[in-house]
Amino acid sequence: MIKIPYGPTYDEMLHPETIDPRTRAEALQAKAEELDPINLFNITWKDEDNQVLKIVLPKALTGVDANIIVLTGKYFPSGSHKVGPAYATLIEGCVDDTIIPGKHTILGPSTGNFGIGVAYICNLMKYDSIVIMPDNMSKERYDRIERYGAKLDLTPGTESDVILTLERTFKLKENPKNRSLAQFELMPNYRFHRHVTGYSAIEAVQGIGNSRIACFCSAPGSAGTLAAGDQIKKVFPEAKVVALEPYECSTLMNGGRGQHRIEGIGDKMCTLIHNVLNTDFIALIKDDDCVKGLKLIHDGTDILIEHGVDPATAKAMTELFGVSSICNIIGAIKMAKYLRLGPDDNIVTIATDGYDRYDSVIRNLEQRYLETEDFVLRRWFTDVFRKNGVEDIADYRSSAQKDKLFLQKERDWLKFGYAQEYLDEMKSPAFWDHEYEKVHAYDQKIIARRSREE
Repeated sequence: MIKIPYGPTYDEMLHPETIDPRTRAEALQAKAEELDPINLFNITWKDEDNQVLKIVLPKALTGVDANIIVLTGKYFPSGSHKVGPAYATLIEGCVDDTIIPGKHTILGPSTGNFGIGVAYICNLMKYDSIVIMPDNMSKERYDRIERYGAKLDLTPGTESDVILTLERTFKLKENPKNRSLAQFELMPNYRFHRHVTGYSAIEAVQGIGNSRIACFCSAPGSAGTLAAGDQIKKVFPEAKVVALEPYECSTLMNGGRGQHRIEGIGDKMCTLIHNVLNTDFIALIKDDDCVKGLKLIHDGTDILIEHGVDPATAKAMTELFGVSSICNIIGAIKMAKYLRLGPDDNIVTIATDGYDRYDSVIRNLEQRYLETEDFVLRRWFTDVFRKNGVEDIADYRSSAQKDKLFLQKERDWLKFGYAQEYLDEMKSPAFWDHEYEKVHAYDQKIIARRSREE
């Protein structure tokens, strides 16, 4: 029988200081050896000093009075916070004995970062894996998945054709040896973000402004990250949760279908794990603004300094963000204006990954625009970060708007075998609280299994 390494509990991912000190020290030392399984204990938003990894964006960049705090995901093992939900889903299957090492192959339906996370976690935990994803994503994503040892199963299209990856995964699951870490539908993704990301966001604002969260913004790919908003609302009931969609593919707002360039979001569905009860607003972000903004922050350090950004901060930001991160930042700026937030107010969002997987995306931008000299970047600074206003924002707090989202969810998921009764249960807050509370039972199961294997 294959012996697999067991990693942290949910609470240890939130509070790495509670990990056995020797294990914690070994994990921190092993960061340079990313395929050492002890790196499972580095799945956290915290740094070596147990502080949330974040940046408070300079107001010279955002142009708004509110404080925009971005949790930075590039420091997670594999370079993206998506490794957290991948681990959570696999470890729950392990302790439930529904995923058996040596017997099962793991499927990871994704458009990139979750697939990278699946490939990475399966490498560390000794599982074979297959990542199912569209065939027009960035080259860097495919390269990293294969470097971690997973097989690629590519479906036609781009980010907006993720439904084809779900259909392919559904077909592959007919083979009893395959087990899917289905990020769009399985609750460990929700649990990880509500517990680990939600409480980390709450910690991140302490000592900033009024130390409260007025707004939490995130673009839904799987909608896992939006679950952080559920916990934020428990602590700060006044907080608004905002889902950000591509303007070119606004499925939640108006049933839209279309292609776009914001890898990792806008997947033409209302995901099963999306708690729409807590989505207060939906805002649309133009895809090219996100790519232009990434180019500006990565290559336009001098332009940012010209506009008043501190030189050290401008340089520090060059590697912190990916395309979807810029989408989240633009969304936060729009909501700061829409909600008329002031200098004591805090907006929190997240950077799923860093720049390291977007060189090919920027090269494509440069080919499309031909000129990306400083005079162009100056114009983009104004167009992307200053001129984005309060257009394309919709209030989704009414029961009629909630019903619209539930209908979208039914159209998306009944065809995959989910019962209407199960979908109806999701219309109650009690459903989501019950799913979240399983965190504590799984923590005990993980500790027990870890002790048994030592």
